[in-house]
Amino acid sequence: MTDTAPWGRYAELRPADLDRIVAAAPIAYVPWGALEWHGSHLPFGLEGIAAEALAERVVQRTGGVLLPPTWWAITTLPHRFSLSIQSEVIQALWDGVFAELARAGFHMVVVISGHYAEGHELVLIDAAEHAMAQHGLLVLAIPPLALVDETMLDHAAHWETALMLALRPKLVDLTALAPAPLDPSTSAVLGADPRRATAGQGESALKLATERIAVGVQSLMQHGGPSVLRELYARRRASYQAYVDRYFRGSWEEAIAMWWGEKRVKS
Repeated sequence: MTDTAPWGRYAELRPADLDRIVAAAPIAYVPWGALEWHGSHLPFGLEGIAAEALAERVVQRTGGVLLPPTWWAITTLPHRFSLSIQSEVIQALWDGVFAELARAGFHMVVVISGHYAEGHELVLIDAAEHAMAQHGLLVLAIPPLALVDETMLDHAAHWETALMLALRPKLVDLTALAPAPLDPSTSAVLGADPRRATAGQGESALKLATERIAVGVQSLMQHGGPSVLRELYARRRASYQAYVDRYFRGSWEEAIAMWWGEKRVKS
């Protein structure tokens, strides 16, 4: 796989073209977003927009097939217009998607999940590991900036705003934010002040993320790597353990409601 490896958009390919690409680079990229409240300054579809843009950059480096973005998510931030699907439904959807991609002849699936709430991430990791065991797939499932710096995984704050300023600046309206300090319960901002974000920062983050994911994908395809992926998932699970211990009582939907309730009280 090189910078000239063939790639295409699944929905736009005819059978012969799809067969040629999969034979050369059997990698499926699945951008996963959400329709979720990101305050008054950002669009509801931010996470899918960022995931698809990054996936397109990476597939051009490694070759493979880019699937259409999917917008259904678990545990979106509570808001009238946030759309959240029950976790068992989405887990079944992931299981079905991975099974179908394995049947179609893909060897690796890369899920770039712009939505990375704790419950969503943990259910996705479960589905990824199940697919590796059940179908022999390599499944790399990560948030867009996870391989750059996990502290950049904010919500409606500096880095998500920077990504949108780089990708779709007309969808960003920082003047809609109330004066500082920003109250998470009314601004949805969880992280550093988004008003300091710039398009240049967003573009730099996208370039770094593209490079690191592409290198990781190429290494996994060349050398195999279920153990490497399991180590990655073990680290990500460990990073969420405090959340699980505090809030999870058998339902991810109840967990985020408890977590958000605490945020609102503190605000």
